[in-house]
Amino acid sequence: MEVNLSAEQQALLNDYAKRHGQDAAAALEEVVAAALVWEQQEFQEGVEGIRRGYDDVKAGRTRPAAEFMNELREKHGLPS
Repeated sequence: MEVNLSAEQQALLNDYAKRHGQDAAAALEEVVAAALVWEQQEFQEGVEGIRRGYDDVKAGRTRPAAEFMNELREKHGLPS
């Protein structure tokens, strides 16, 4: 697979690789792997948050949006 990086990105990658005692290819693989793991975790947390919210709605654990917005405005001193 070919990866095209801008000159700025290549310089950042080279700097990262140098700091970690790696060549650019190994450094890129490490950084991409870490980013993909992070993205997968964020995705799963988002799905779980939506699932919990949906379960709350199904169970009737809700309140009117206007009530929530008024509370939020009061808490943060926002205008009505």
